Amino acid sequence: MITKLHSPIELAASGGRSRQEKIPLSVCQSRVSKQARKRRMQRYTAMEIWQMEDCQSPRTGCNVVLGVDGGASNTVCVCIPAAMPFADPLPVLSRAIAGCSNQNSVGEDRARETLERVMAQALLKARRKRSNVSAVCLAVAGVNHPIDQHRMLGWLREIFPSHVTLFVENDAVAALASGTMGKLHGCVLIAGTGTIAYGFTNDGREARAAGAGPVLGDWGSGYGISAQALTAVVRAYDGRGPETMLTNNILDFLGLASPDELIGWTYEDQSWARIADILPVVVESAEAGDEVANKILHNSVGELASSVKAVVQRLALSGEDGKDLFPLVLVGKVLEANKKWDIGKEVIDCVTKTYPGAYPIHPEVEPAVGAALLAWNAIASEPDGDLRPVV
Repeated sequence: MITKLHSPIELAASGGRSRQEKIPLSVCQSRVSKQARKRRMQRYTAMEIWQMEDCQSPRTGCNVVLGVDGGASNTVCVCIPAAMPFADPLPVLSRAIAGCSNQNSVGEDRARETLERVMAQALLKARRKRSNVSAVCLAVAGVNHPIDQHRMLGWLREIFPSHVTLFVENDAVAALASGTMGKLHGCVLIAGTGTIAYGFTNDGREARAAGAGPVLGDWGSGYGISAQALTAVVRAYDGRGPETMLTNNILDFLGLASPDELIGWTYEDQSWARIADILPVVVESAEAGDEVANKILHNSVGELASSVKAVVQRLALSGEDGKDLFPLVLVGKVLEANKKWDIGKEVIDCVTKTYPGAYPIHPEVEPAVGAALLAWNAIASEPDGDLRPVV
């Protein structure tokens, strides 16, 4: 039995003040000051933040572990204590967020700067220095080959002291760990801006399907669904395809007057996340009964389910009779339930028809926490080969 954790990132209560209630000037100034500091922090480069290390008064306490989840839309770093028992909720000392760190999307230099800055911000917020770090797990989209791992490990070694244990993995590995308390076993399906299915066996074998980016066909992802919707609008406009609600709905969403303007909008900025932002419009159109939008979503279910099935089959996660239990972790905005459409449930139904032992897990902690748990598990017990450390 896998026990879920409640989210460690808790939002502060607003206090429920009425409009007539006067807020003390000191409180207003404090709020403005915090917001200003946050904006300034986002403008600092990683090098500038590292230079602040010697200026801050360190917080006394244990060493820390950093977990980083870097995707096509944003990058999150959490800082947790290195010496801790498992607790509910998990103690998170700090959290920092930045933009895309997929090197295949933004380039290697920009990706590295984003990753370094978000780690530096998390440490600064926790009032810790790099010398206080015991381990770092970097789980990043676009890490698809051992060459990618070794190149990134070498770069991390330039940033952190030699005693720090370092791990580099694909972001799917952290997503899996977020649902299994840091244990690498089972299959994870990510369907956000991009998509990938990734699996591990208890003896360390691994396999993946999809995750090759939009050019090579991440169909079923937020980008893939949205790109097909844009194509359907263009096809309807020039007479090659059926009329669809998507035309008016997408034009209204983007503030455009005509399908002609979609060409300029699309190629003005081809970032994957920008295209994927159209996903809610596609879902709303499908829920309103549009046949074209429904067909796109049905096709996405088939694509996502086939990715999971491919991984399960290659790793024999379901055993010889196809009925062994294994966790299926589902992560990403595409898999979230809507009013009528629930792509995640449709995928689960499709997978369990073939592999009834798959039991779905919707993580209650974010993938960055999963990355931190991977590193924490590795330093809290004898290494079992699930990760590839450099010490």
